[in-house]
Amino acid sequence: MGGSCRRISQFVLKVHSRCDLSCDHCYIYQHADQTWRGRPARMPPATVRRAARRIAEHAREHGVPVVHVVLHGGEPLLLGAAGLREVLAELRTTITPWARLDLRLQTNGVLLDEELCRLFVEYDVRVGVSFDGDRAANDRHRVFAHGGSSHDQVRRALALLRRPQHRASYAGILCTVDVRNDPDRVYEALLAERPPRVDLLLPHATWDQPPLRPGPDPTPYARWLGRIHRRWVDDGRPVSIRMFEALRPGGGGTEAFGLAPADVLVIETDGAWEQVDSLKTAYHGAAGTGLDVFDHPVDEVVRHPGVAVRQDGVDGLCATCRACPVVDRCGGGLYAHRWRTGSGFDNPSVYCPDLLALIDAVDAYPPPTPPASGEWSATAPVDELLDDLATGHGSTSTLALLAATQLSITRALLAACRDRFGSTAAWDLLVHLDQAAPDAVQAVLAHPFVRPALVHRLDPAALPGLGAALDPLPALAVAAALRAGVPATVRVPLRAGAITVPTFGDLVLPGPGESAEVTVGPGGFRARVGSVERTVSLDPLAPPTTGWLPTRDVPVPGGRLLLEDGDPYRDCYGQPVERRLEAPAARALGRTLTDAWRVVQRDVPAHAAALDGGLRAVVPLAPDPARPLRSATARHAFGAVAVTPHPDPETMAVLLVHEWQHAKLGAVLDLYDLVEPGQGTRIRVPWRPDPRPPEGVLQGVYAHLAVTQVWRSRADTDAPDASAQAAHFRTWTRDGVEALLASRSLTAAGERFVGQLRHALEETRVGSG
Repeated sequence: MGGSCRRISQFVLKVHSRCDLSCDHCYIYQHADQTWRGRPARMPPATVRRAARRIAEHAREHGVPVVHVVLHGGEPLLLGAAGLREVLAELRTTITPWARLDLRLQTNGVLLDEELCRLFVEYDVRVGVSFDGDRAANDRHRVFAHGGSSHDQVRRALALLRRPQHRASYAGILCTVDVRNDPDRVYEALLAERPPRVDLLLPHATWDQPPLRPGPDPTPYARWLGRIHRRWVDDGRPVSIRMFEALRPGGGGTEAFGLAPADVLVIETDGAWEQVDSLKTAYHGAAGTGLDVFDHPVDEVVRHPGVAVRQDGVDGLCATCRACPVVDRCGGGLYAHRWRTGSGFDNPSVYCPDLLALIDAVDAYPPPTPPASGEWSATAPVDELLDDLATGHGSTSTLALLAATQLSITRALLAACRDRFGSTAAWDLLVHLDQAAPDAVQAVLAHPFVRPALVHRLDPAALPGLGAALDPLPALAVAAALRAGVPATVRVPLRAGAITVPTFGDLVLPGPGESAEVTVGPGGFRARVGSVERTVSLDPLAPPTTGWLPTRDVPVPGGRLLLEDGDPYRDCYGQPVERRLEAPAARALGRTLTDAWRVVQRDVPAHAAALDGGLRAVVPLAPDPARPLRSATARHAFGAVAVTPHPDPETMAVLLVHEWQHAKLGAVLDLYDLVEPGQGTRIRVPWRPDPRPPEGVLQGVYAHLAVTQVWRSRADTDAPDASAQAAHFRTWTRDGVEALLASRSLTAAGERFVGQLRHALEETRVGSG
């Protein structure tokens, strides 16, 4: 029976129920619920052990890949370093055999010192600090019982967390909004602490106890937050602000916004299971369940009516919210803020007018978007490019930028070859053509297998199995001259008795020799080895030339796609590639690819546009009876994917989308570090039996998000098995995202990117829930 329950992955442990500050807006001590008075001040060791075992039991039985545990209070630092070490050691020892453990701690910061910081680094704990901004804003509420300021102590704590040796434990700042404070000064004070993330929280209120609204403005919170949002956008979004990211289209992903099911349980100091503790603002006992860790497993708590009702998404909202056009953005607001005596939680948020106005403000002042021309500058903020790709597909402008940067890398490799091996006649011809006919040179250099050829020339060990590292520049010069219609004569090295003219084809030349003299003329070229000479016409109506094997292309809705089964540098996928396909097989694969492209257009038009924006070639992989359905990408071959020929366009469509995700992300990783360098971390994921490095998990998550989107679209048409497939890949993606975020292996840009992927996944909902 427990297996049918919802998995819970987030747990809050109230390890200490008293506090050294006396904040007048605290929902624990100052609001309706006063159950703290009858509970022990600190969680006893036996309760900690039992709580850890209940969490581990649930993770084991339900296959929860990542468990998030937040140490909370009161003030958890009142436990002291020794007490916290006991708690952290118990949690690590008990839970980590069954799940990756993401440990967090929320504190007011007053007692934070170097010893505690070292402890948090040792146990890999991320620390969030409550801080309301400048001195006047912070001391409006966050003061000691005698009324004294906490501002200096909190700033000292934040400075400790910023130190390089402690920075890994700095999770961010939690700031409670007070509209009487100056939003600009608050914003500037928060940014001055250089937090990885800021959480702006609306003060807890209900319809029985409405929020402060000074003056005649009906939406002061929207106006206050809108001012910070505008500053944040103008500044290039220098820090992640969760509220604004959640309210953007496709946002969600927080307790306060969106329709994701509730996924958090609280364990009080006496071992009582409680619902999310913000409910304490509603009425006395609102968060209680009557259950505890000693006698009741997690599955029983999940079936509690108060927990179960929060799993219903939009169906669990009041009629007003269900009819609202932005319900998918605000999700009805924080559950506790809906309380009203008489109707319970069946109401909109008490902040409903502010949420509507704030969504309008966010929409009215979006981040800058790439120009319509598609010529997005390579100096565009990293966040914009990553956020665009984190939708799962990326815009045509982003694809144009990725293609342009890949071309720049190829040109840099070309220059490196010149520097290493010196100028040659082929180099001089390329330089001349780049000035006289730049489009012709660019078309050749953009061919996916030019970069592998240059990499192999510079370092043969980088791409083993490709044979001798021949100079690729002569063949490139011939291809560019053919495209430009410029007469030229170049000596091109032979490989296995043939020359390859990139994007055009291969010419087999019998007889001894290490190179062929190639002369480009009108409409074709002539190649000579010793006494053997072949003339190749590029006119499709001309008689075929003996030994000439042209590269075939396939008409697809986005243009023409090369069926690349001849270029020797296509053999860069780490698995055997198909030799030259016979004409019937090539035609069959071409038809499948054309139909598959149309299927992608039908299912996920945004992904079809992304294919149009950069996929230029498909490489057939050699058949393998043990693995009949295979696909691959190569980091150095942007613009190409490799697939096992398959007759079903529906299957081929999924392969194309899946592999193009890898190609796009590989191009991004050429530009930005999303994973911290030198990582030795290995992460367990559901789609592989072996632990994977962070970059491999990131690639898998990005590909599976797109596949989820394909199957979700098909589920809307009631395609057979589509809903099950969508749910399957969604689970894989979600578990991979959570494992990545918990691994602490990502850079700040990487954490932002993966966080946005999680938002995109929340938008790709499966079924009605």
